Amino acid sequence: MQVTIDSGSGFCFGVTSAIQKAEEELKNGKLYCLGDIVHNGQEVERLAAMGLQTIDYNEFRCLHNVRVLLRAHGEPPATYEQAQKNGIEIVDASCPVVKRLQERIRETYLKHKNAQIVLFGKRGHAEVIGLQGQTDNTAVVIESIDELGKIDFNRDICLFSQTTKSVEQFHALKEAIVFREEVRMGKICFEWHDTICRNVAGRVEKIRMFALNNDVVVFVGGSKSSNARVLFTHCKEVNDRSFFIADEDCLTAQWIEDNITDTTRIGICGATSTPLWLMEKCKNKIEQLWNTKSRQ
Repeated sequence: MQVTIDSGSGFCFGVTSAIQKAEEELKNGKLYCLGDIVHNGQEVERLAAMGLQTIDYNEFRCLHNVRVLLRAHGEPPATYEQAQKNGIEIVDASCPVVKRLQERIRETYLKHKNAQIVLFGKRGHAEVIGLQGQTDNTAVVIESIDELGKIDFNRDICLFSQTTKSVEQFHALKEAIVFREEVRMGKICFEWHDTICRNVAGRVEKIRMFALNNDVVVFVGGSKSSNARVLFTHCKEVNDRSFFIADEDCLTAQWIEDNITDTTRIGICGATSTPLWLMEKCKNKIEQLWNTKSRQ
């Protein structure tokens, strides 16, 4: 029996930077975080034990003269305006990739006032809310190619993407728009920008290979993480013996009994929001359960 942790899994650069910033700023006293710093309950709890207090937007609007950390997902302009109004010191941990995307969308929106900004992303996602804010919340959010009907094809279109979306799905959406009669006949102008983070997108093929090279896959992820759901789906597509768990408590003696033998290769992987320490805990739990079973 062999347990391996995927070296390519774990926090992306933006999340790593945000957590490091939070840990550093907590040394200087009380610190609030607007929304969960990462879509992983265990990591949120770890930082809460260090003093990081998570708040929602209603609580944020009621605060005055405090420090508030903005997570990697980024925030709309309204958040910064509210902070200035309330004397709140912003600790900005927005991912640089997201920040650049926000700037590009804002520039495009101001330059092409009559054009329609279309965002390929998940409605209600923190990053998408921040991107919509760059267009005074006028951007149209499209979650899939099936939602083309939401686009007004009587207006010029500028297409962008949430940084963590699928490259293949984005280009399929782009091609569907290109082949619309209004675009082909030159009735409207269409420009598109592939703004997907390749650091995140590149994980898909790597995690599929990792899943293929193991007999059993244990995917560790948070229930709120859309990236976790996407990556787990890819694991499941190539290895039907893939299991989605939140933490080591989901691993039981019965699970070991049902799924593991002497020759089983177990691969542990996770999302961009999954901390390495949590995957290591899962590895240790599996080995402990296996050793207990072996002694019986």
